[in-house]
Amino acid sequence: MTWDPGSATPGGAGGSVDDEFMGRVFSALADLAPARRQSDELVPGSAQLTFLPEWDAQLPRGGKSDRLAALDALHRDERILRRAWGIVHFAREDGKRARLPLVTQPVRLQRTLRGYRIQPAGDIELTGAIADSAAAERLESTLPPVFDGNDEQARSWLAEAAASAGFPDARIEGEPTASDETVVVAATALFTTQAASAPAVADHLRSWARRPGLAESSLRYLYGAGTAEVAEHDGSAERQEHVSSVLPLDPDQRTALLRARRDPISVVSGAPGCGKSHTLVAIALDAVAHGRTVLMATQTVHAAEVLNTLLSRQPGPSPVLFGDADKRGQLIDDLTSGAESGSPAEEVRAAESSADLADRTVRALLREITEQLELEAAAARAAVTDAAVLNDAPGLLEPGRDLGQAEELVQRARSTAGGWFARWRARRAGRRLRDMARSSLPVDEIALLLPVAKDLSAAGRLSAQGGCNLDQLWERLARAEESARTARGEALRKAATAKSRRDRDAVRAMAALGTALRAGRNRRRQMLADIDTEALLRALPLWIGTVTDIEDLLPQHAGMFDLVILDEASHIDQIRAAGVLARGRRAVIAGDPQQLRFVSFVADRDVTAVIDEHGLGGIADRLDVRRNSAFDLAAGATPVTMLHEHYRSVPHLIGFSSERFYRGRVSTATRHPRNHGVDAIDVHHVSGGPAVDGISEAELQATVELVAKLLDEGVRDLAVITPFRAQADRIEAELLAAYSADQIIDYRLRCGTVHSFQGSEANTVVVSLGVHRDDAPSRQRFAADKNLFNVLLTRARQKLHVVTALEAGEPGLIADFLDYAEHPPTPPRSSSVPQWAEDVAAELAAAGATVSTGYPVGRWTVDICLGDDADAVGLICGVHPDGPAAHVDRQRVLRQVGWRTRDVFPSRYAGNPTRAALDVLADFPHATGPSRSGQGDDKAHGR
Repeated sequence: MTWDPGSATPGGAGGSVDDEFMGRVFSALADLAPARRQSDELVPGSAQLTFLPEWDAQLPRGGKSDRLAALDALHRDERILRRAWGIVHFAREDGKRARLPLVTQPVRLQRTLRGYRIQPAGDIELTGAIADSAAAERLESTLPPVFDGNDEQARSWLAEAAASAGFPDARIEGEPTASDETVVVAATALFTTQAASAPAVADHLRSWARRPGLAESSLRYLYGAGTAEVAEHDGSAERQEHVSSVLPLDPDQRTALLRARRDPISVVSGAPGCGKSHTLVAIALDAVAHGRTVLMATQTVHAAEVLNTLLSRQPGPSPVLFGDADKRGQLIDDLTSGAESGSPAEEVRAAESSADLADRTVRALLREITEQLELEAAAARAAVTDAAVLNDAPGLLEPGRDLGQAEELVQRARSTAGGWFARWRARRAGRRLRDMARSSLPVDEIALLLPVAKDLSAAGRLSAQGGCNLDQLWERLARAEESARTARGEALRKAATAKSRRDRDAVRAMAALGTALRAGRNRRRQMLADIDTEALLRALPLWIGTVTDIEDLLPQHAGMFDLVILDEASHIDQIRAAGVLARGRRAVIAGDPQQLRFVSFVADRDVTAVIDEHGLGGIADRLDVRRNSAFDLAAGATPVTMLHEHYRSVPHLIGFSSERFYRGRVSTATRHPRNHGVDAIDVHHVSGGPAVDGISEAELQATVELVAKLLDEGVRDLAVITPFRAQADRIEAELLAAYSADQIIDYRLRCGTVHSFQGSEANTVVVSLGVHRDDAPSRQRFAADKNLFNVLLTRARQKLHVVTALEAGEPGLIADFLDYAEHPPTPPRSSSVPQWAEDVAAELAAAGATVSTGYPVGRWTVDICLGDDADAVGLICGVHPDGPAAHVDRQRVLRQVGWRTRDVFPSRYAGNPTRAALDVLADFPHATGPSRSGQGDDKAHGR
């Protein structure tokens, strides 16, 4: 029988039913989970082993050392370098020789005066071939203090480890031999690998299936064992609500934060450069500020470090980087040295008071600005209104008339329900209203005239004060908001580290965490499971780790955290996400389905069989792990908050992706006259034939020559990417031959495939497309995959070079892009603006100034853009059509992305555009000078 998710009742008597259902979901996911592949742990067949005299040896300059340092720099976001000890050389079933390290550690090479220092970049790990967890923990706890192949204790440990890994007859040798026997080389070596450690998760999922409390976790909203109480939003509430955040937020980001507060499941999406990481950090800090515990999960170590870097720039609590990360040393020092002993109560109160005072200052300024904008909007309406319409109610225009009281009388006059007394009161109110208006008109007609009277009254008050001039108020608001963010961050840090949160149990748990973070992975897993998590999270509410580390290390406690934030969810499958999401009572899930997605190799028939076996046909669409990533699953359960504004690159770089992959929904907040005409894409055509053995020789040579030219011109922070692994490997080899390790490091040169570069970016990107029109259709389809192509196009911040043997004008995605790239960008299309703005622009143009009206910046419009270079100024000539709240949002965003603005409201100049133009030109005389278009800084301003 198929289970109906709607039949279960969360909590109460229905709780056990839901737990049973969720247990079946986890069992089904376990059956669909891929097995761990030993090949992921092997030293790649092509990789050279660089043997070291000892574990902590420093590498000398030259030869293999320089090559390893260069490779490390070329792939600095991937961490491809491993240090290994105890390498098993054995024959596989196919007879080929293979190498399996018993102990490995991700490392980086740090340049010194005489060589390279090996810098740990992660944990020392035992091979996953040791399947017995008890044996793995025992071996980890007895790791030799010195990895010395001549030490008997070390050799004995290697023999036991090799036996536990399935090599009981392995012989211990001091160096590699030509023997066909199974041997363990008792030496330290360095090697490179592209494979990421991905332990099997099936056992973890089966263990989860037996855990209580799953029905109270965030998963109940994703798989249907409960009803998500998701509020309906039209965006208006978010526009009006003031949010006290330690980070500046645009309207979409603010909406995402507010939904994360209100809804048990919320989903955030956006194109590259739209501030997803920025938004997630703001959500995490906001949750901590409201007393919640937060777990942030990512797909990659690099992404986890990006979030940690963003958090470190903000005042607030230090996150716990508990997994395979190389930047948790300071946290360990703090935990063990007592540096985080706790803030006294009086400091917490003082910081909170300062933050509240700063918030009150911001709110007061916002009220003052809003009042002025409302007056300006009313005056604008009055300017196109004939006051004669009030001739039949002249009392409404008398000085000092309380029009608010008139509105109350209208309401009373219309309230006739409730019997004869109510009708008497209504008639009495109507008489008073007519007396006030000195009119004989019916109540409803007087009511129609009240808005006109209010607008005319507001125009009179505004004129009396000299018009609306907000220039100084905007400056005060910007300073006040910056102060409020700093004060809120300090209050958050004090509250998160308050002594009241760090009682004896919490201090003991923190000390145990410091010890656990120094332990090996197996031992750390057990130590974390034994820690009092409630006390620990009370003291340390913010945690960051990769999906793999979370599942491998954190205890399996359903609802352990108040909030789980899952980043890169489009690239994470449900199987690996399930355990992470089970640890949170609420969840925020972020991703971009237009970038590279998770690919599953599970056959449809296998998915169907597993679903049927566990009686989960009612949610078969959600359990389609072949097609639905963790992001897809969440997007089917709740509305998606889309981040629409791009902050990373110049308009030319994001334009094609915006139109082709996001249907024009992504707007460029960095647009400015200094960059809107910048041709940021160069196409370099080459002639040559189809790829041979996966390599386009013509493109290869052209790419290497182009890189040399750019580096000679002084370009730095340059990445070379291609869709194809074989092409990437050849480009890497050419770069290694052409440049020394010092040059690669100093030039900040990188290379790799598009897949390896998702989540990374560079100032300049060189793309080798690697496709010829005569290539196999499968190769052409791979390069033209829209998700891959979108990632490829959006890695550059400033300049994109494309090397290709293809031509524009042919059908298909790549040809369409080449056609787009061949045409220089044109000035943005103007939008309509109020007549007052048109009149002021005409006067400015008559005075010799360069102006454009309706200049688009992201979702916003600058009424008049004065100037056409880096010194351009945005003139705001009227209140935003959506009201004061939208007007304030526009002002904030324009300031954050580097615009200078000036208010030019008609009330300030008594409706005289000539006077307005003269005043503006007096403040900005450069506007009538020679144009310097294109000489400004091309670099986009962004978060």
